Amino acid sequence: MESMRSEIGGETMNRNIPNAQTFEPSWEKGFPARRVVLDICVVLSLIAAVRFAHTQSNPRLQAFFEQNVGLGQEQIDQIRHGIPVVKVFPPRTSAEVFLLGAVYIHAAPEDYLRLVSNLNRFRSVPGYLDLGIFGNPPKLSDLNGLSLDSDEVHELEKCRPGDCSIQLPGNSMGELQRSIDWSAPDVDRRVDQFLQRKALDLLVAYQKEGNHALGIYEDKPEPAPVAQEFAYMLSYSKALPAQLPDFYSYLLTYPDAKEANIGDRFYWTKVKFGLKPTLRMIHQVTMRGDPADDVAYAVAEKQLYSSHYFDTALSLSFCVRDRAAAGHPGFYLIMAMGTEQLSMAGLKGELIRKVVVGRSASNLQAALTNIRNLLEANSKP
Repeated sequence: MESMRSEIGGETMNRNIPNAQTFEPSWEKGFPARRVVLDICVVLSLIAAVRFAHTQSNPRLQAFFEQNVGLGQEQIDQIRHGIPVVKVFPPRTSAEVFLLGAVYIHAAPEDYLRLVSNLNRFRSVPGYLDLGIFGNPPKLSDLNGLSLDSDEVHELEKCRPGDCSIQLPGNSMGELQRSIDWSAPDVDRRVDQFLQRKALDLLVAYQKEGNHALGIYEDKPEPAPVAQEFAYMLSYSKALPAQLPDFYSYLLTYPDAKEANIGDRFYWTKVKFGLKPTLRMIHQVTMRGDPADDVAYAVAEKQLYSSHYFDTALSLSFCVRDRAAAGHPGFYLIMAMGTEQLSMAGLKGELIRKVVVGRSASNLQAALTNIRNLLEANSKP
């Protein structure tokens, strides 16, 4: 799914996101202190609740929205009538942010799949500075264009475990210091080449070893074991609905347990949604349901690396068929976005949290609205 600095009250706060692009919507663009917020039991229980949902009058869907999500009848009616509703869930720790949104769209689920499968759409999205799609197998040239800004390169010269401006494992910091001539006139190019090689090594190792290859960020005094955080995030197996065990298992055990209806893609982005441009590597996982399944498609955008802001991040989207709409295509789009951000404890952190959560909710609602408008416009005869 970024070591950020924002000036709040004259002091520097690390890892909080100051602007409206807190989350990167997938359509466009044991460590209690560092747990990732995304509660899979909540997200996938929603899918279970809508398994037989044909209209908002379905008792199970109604009960879920009211009792589990905490929505009122007006909000439930809004979802069915194409008005996005976003719910911000209470955090378990000060670091956690979790949002879930839903909207009904008068289009075919396949239209949404085509949208999210077109990664080149990011190139026209404001804030996206560059993008690369990895081949199969990935190669170094796939990372052409992945680069840091010059000021970040010079900050790396004094990078040490526990004190680094970019999220890196400790061994990478040592290798960086030993291998770079910081007085060279082309030091920017040398650092970019180093990061490109490390990014390729990470992806190749991940494709062989899975989550264990994601490493431990040591840029701050408290290490972030990425693989363990992701495993914790997906630890709610008993709450998963019966129709999605393969999807859950694959996210947890990749590259094992792959079924024929699951596909993988890998890409990287350079995007500005904070004070600094952020390099990210993403694993996109798509599950296609059988025609008889009510979950037509499930899509995960799993962060493998981020140079700033997020230790671990995951976005999920589900297309749930509306079988009652005979002759009129339609589906429920349910999107969940979760991540962890430090420095949101205490009075100052609480102020940061209000800004982060408010802007994140607005972004998710805007994403759902834009997706609905785009798909419905394209589906008209």
